[in-house]
Amino acid sequence: MTRRLAWALPPAVLLAAAFLYPLSLVVRQSFQPDTGGTSLKPYTDVFASVAFREALWTTVWLALAATACCLLLGFFLALVIAFVPFPGAKAIARFVDVFLSFPSFLITLALLFLYGSVGMANGLWSEATGAASGPFQFLTTPWGVLLAEVTYFTPFVMRPLLAAFSQLDTAQVEVAASLGARPARIVRRVILPEALPALTAGGGLVLVLCLNEFGIVLFTGAKGVTTLPMLVYSKAILESDYPGACVVAVVNVLVSVGLFALYRVVSRRAGA
Repeated sequence: MTRRLAWALPPAVLLAAAFLYPLSLVVRQSFQPDTGGTSLKPYTDVFASVAFREALWTTVWLALAATACCLLLGFFLALVIAFVPFPGAKAIARFVDVFLSFPSFLITLALLFLYGSVGMANGLWSEATGAASGPFQFLTTPWGVLLAEVTYFTPFVMRPLLAAFSQLDTAQVEVAASLGARPARIVRRVILPEALPALTAGGGLVLVLCLNEFGIVLFTGAKGVTTLPMLVYSKAILESDYPGACVVAVVNVLVSVGLFALYRVVSRRAGA
């Protein structure tokens, strides 16, 4: 027992020093208004603001919508790569691994080059029609942020799915097909049960990342879209309201942990 404690103590101390202590400072600052002392005033001020309520709602619905879209799109693309033979399938699977190392703002910049106000799509439209501006103006809206998040985070679902599919016994698929099962039935009865743990892992990761995503919202230039991370930045950097920024940060952490826990409960009840 003593030896186990000796092995567990160093990582526990490291975790406390690297994560728990800085987090405790944020929590403490959230109870210390600029007027001095310790009170709940920073919380009451933040909770009473319309900007906070709008940011909370925007953060939650964007994260849930992006996670759902990533699960559906990632499952479909992983199915195609793993079970539909076509030239370059292995190269695409390897590219998924490389894609995971890309920063989120890089993908957002690529979308801006394509669909931004002066992007390629609007430029082609203007050349073809003579119009002063193109019709693609959605990147600075919540739908543009959603598109960027789905584009960037879908590979985070595909990677565990491709790993799970590589371990799947293809004989089960072949037997089901030989017995006359249609592709949709094979996916539902044979492939999906094996993919549920990977879907759970990928979906949980995407949910947490979307709840805390900052770069995508910032680089799309969606001024009307304020999420909790953007509100933390605004209060700390633009307004110098550090207690308010800490309050929003604490709420952001609680929402992330709470939604992730709920996601895990739902996944377990679904048999993942």
